[in-house]
Formats: sequence, structure tokens, C-alpha cells
Amino acid sequence: MSVKIYIPGDSGAVALGADRLALSMQKAVRAQNLDAVIIRNGSRGLYWLEPMVEVETETGRIAYGPVRASDVDGLLAAGLLEGGDHPLLLGDPEALPFLKRQTRLTFARCGITDPLSLDDYRKHGGLAGLTNAVAMEPKAIVTQVTESGLRGRGGAGFPTGIKWNTVLEAQAPQKYIVCNADEGDSGTFADRMIMEGDPFLVIEGMIIAGIATGATKGYVYLRSEYPHAILAMNRAVVIAREAGVLGASVLGSDHAFDMEIRVGAGAYVCGEETALLESLEGRRGVVRAKPPLPAHKGFLGRPTVINNVISLASVPVIMDKGADYYRDFGMGRSRGTIPIQIAGNVKHGGLFEAAFGMTLGELIDDIGGGTATGRPVKAVQVGGPLGAYFPRELFDTPFDYEAFAGKDGLIGHAGIVVFDDSADMLKQARFAFEFCAVESCGKCTPCRIGSTRGVEVADKIRDGIETESQITLMTDLCNTMKFGSLCALGGFTPYPVMSALTHFPDDFRPTPGMKSPMPQAAE
Repeated sequence: MSVKIYIPGDSGAVALGADRLALSMQKAVRAQNLDAVIIRNGSRGLYWLEPMVEVETETGRIAYGPVRASDVDGLLAAGLLEGGDHPLLLGDPEALPFLKRQTRLTFARCGITDPLSLDDYRKHGGLAGLTNAVAMEPKAIVTQVTESGLRGRGGAGFPTGIKWNTVLEAQAPQKYIVCNADEGDSGTFADRMIMEGDPFLVIEGMIIAGIATGATKGYVYLRSEYPHAILAMNRAVVIAREAGVLGASVLGSDHAFDMEIRVGAGAYVCGEETALLESLEGRRGVVRAKPPLPAHKGFLGRPTVINNVISLASVPVIMDKGADYYRDFGMGRSRGTIPIQIAGNVKHGGLFEAAFGMTLGELIDDIGGGTATGRPVKAVQVGGPLGAYFPRELFDTPFDYEAFAGKDGLIGHAGIVVFDDSADMLKQARFAFEFCAVESCGKCTPCRIGSTRGVEVADKIRDGIETESQITLMTDLCNTMKFGSLCALGGFTPYPVMSALTHFPDDFRPTPGMKSPMPQAAE
């Protein structure tokens, strides 16, 4: 039997040279007539070690990393196919501290299986949840998801079971499942990782959602900046359809469900569910007023479940292991696990799936290893470009929806961006306003005009023009945007601005006479 060599085809690994590495490895294997096959798996999420090569030996998988194309000959000479010793040897990947401390439920297969092998997916527990679901009544499925405590992983944290039950009870000749894969927050990559590394899991979750609510058609709304994910999802849909997982008879049952992939044009606001629907229907992505809710009148005016990628990818585990099993993880009203994405100026950037409850300090200092520069951590932004900046004084905050809300923060899509003590928080506040101004759909005045005025106010503060009155004006602007905006783009922009102002007031009172052009802030 051929030795299996795993080289990630994940976008993050590819950006670090995985394609060049795979080509070099393939040429060397052929030139040396070695009995080995290269599998392009997903990433395990340890990006500082990518590209991470794994080889399947008689004693289990052995990892090496980070590996460059120039390392191939040396690795093969050192006995790569037998797990031989080499300076890049990492050993058993499961024993690496970053992986060992995780609780991998949603990402259990990511980085382990061949993403486009349905047989591999089944061998590692795939379709077990769907097999259970096709034998259940729709109401029973909804009840199980409700009792699991699963909440929307896209940022809103709304109980998934309540949303599904609303669509189940709605009367209509056609219902839809829409997967929101428009992952646009800076520092987030969980959706992309799962679509590239375990696409059948997303498909399985969507089918279960369809059976539970009476929907027979699904759409994945993917952003154009994710070409690898688009390719993986399209191929996986074809494979699933040919295997009878999708189609008129799901797994040979009386349930029908089919789906397709749609690609957006890259507007950040289309991550908001109603703007997404506008785009999906072929119009400009502009936020709709609510009510009516999408659960009543969504895609093409029909009842529609709109869930984030990770929300849907969590469902198969619940249907396989049961509501009690999933609910046992977490704390308070935040149940199950959440894939936390650690990025920015951090030593060990990557994806860390864990039960709710770890503190921010544990995640940054212990898991992330502090800053990549070695300087002290000044702030972390949690929840994307609209998330609040937390200083070290708040690092005892547990990763929990209510705990973060209690500190005027958001978990959002669970992205964490780390900044060291060289960061200027006035520049970061200005960037939040600028980002909102650029990405606003323009429908409501507080977002469209407030963000532009915010940039102007930040510039006046920078230049020392009536600093205190401008800070008062900035606070008033944020209050208007927070309570007057039609959607979360304008409504959440005050979180980074006000948290920067509250926790780092000295950065908003520059030394008099110090004027300089405002450079672009880091995202």
C-alpha cells in the first residue's frame, strides 16, 4: 500500500508555499520511484507551522513543519516515509500543545481527511447525523437542535432552534436554506477553513436544516475572495449529488434536498442577512427593513433559514451525539464549542476550537504565545473590524456571549486580532469610521453620514483642534449610529471607537503641535 503524504491545499497554507511544496514533493517521489501518494488535505489551523507535512506511518501520523520546497530532498533522505528524524520533525500532530488543548467537534476532521473523498468522510463519522435525521420527524430534529443550546456562530448569537422552528411552522409552497459564507471580518477564517478542509460537513448540516424545516432547496452565498473554497464547495456538491446524498431522495429516503453555490461581489454589508438576500436575488446588496423577518419572508419572499457556515457545520455533531452531549460543553447560555481565530501581531496565529469559557488572557498569552514582536500586548480586538478593543485589564473576561456583552464587547465571529504597545488607538478608531464609510450600503443616514463625519472628527483630534469638544462630538456620533442605524454595520461601528476612547484615552490627546498625515491603520 502506498504511503500517504498529506500536504494542505488550504488557502493559508498555499499562501505560505504549499503548492510549490506539493509540486516539488511530487517530482521527487516520481524521480526516486517511491511508493507514495500525495493528498491535499485541509489545514489543522497551526498557521505558524504551515505548510505542515504529515506522513502516515505504521505507528500513526508524523508531522513536519514548516516545510519549504527546498526541504523536500533532505526530508526524503532522512526517511520521511517512515517518519524519520529531521530538524523539521514535529512528531505526533495530536500531541502538539496547540492541538492537544482543543476540543474539536466541528473541526474534528479538518486537516485529517481528504476533503473531497466522501468515503473518507464516512470513515471518520461523516453522515452519521444525517442518517439519524432522515429517520426522525422534522419537529424532533428542531427540538434536538434547540435543546443543544446552539446559537448563531456568525456573530449574532441567536438561538438556532428558534429560527428553525419559525420556518418549520411557516406555511409556504417552497422554503429555503441559505448558508451565509460571506466571511468578511478581519482576522477570521473559520468558515473558509471548514469549506476547504471539510466541505461535506457544511452540506450535511444544510440537508439536516432542510429536512427539519421542510425546505428542499439550499444556497451557499460565498464571497468572491475565496476561490479555493468556491472550488471545493462546488466539487463537493457534485460528488454528494452523484452519491445520492443530495437530490430527490436523500440517502434513499422520502426527503428531497438540493443546493447550489452562489458567489457575491465582495461587499462587506452582504454579510448582513437581508443584504445577502438582496444580492442573492440579483440586486444591489442593500439592507432591508425588518420586519418581515427572513424566517417569514426571505429568499424570493418565502420562509428562509439563514445560518452561518459554522452554525450549520455544528448541526451534524448534535444529530450524531445528541443534544445533551453538545450542551455539556460551554458555560451559561453559551453552549458547545466555538472556533476561535487568533490573528494579528501574535506568535502562534491559528484556529483554536474550544468550549466557551476560556479567558481572553489564556487565549492570548498561553495559546497565542503573546505578540510576534515580543513587545507587550496593548489591545486585542474581538469580533472583527466592528468589535471592541479590550485592554489587558479585561483579559480575565471569559469567552462567552453574555460576559463580553457585559464589558461592552462582542464575540462576533470569534476572530481575535492582537496589537502590541506600538499601536495608536486613535488611528484604530479612525479606521473603524473609515471602514464603515467605505462599506456602507448607504441606505440609512446614521451609517452613511455618521461614519464620514467620524473620520473628520478623528482627523481634528489628531491635529489637536478643539480636542475635548471633538471627543464629545465623537461620542454623540457613536450614540446616534448605535441606536439609529438600520443594521449592525453602522450600529456596531461605535464598539471599536468607544472602546478605544474609553480604555486608551491618552491616545486621543496627542502632544500639542504634533501634526502628521494619518497613515492607514492595520486591519
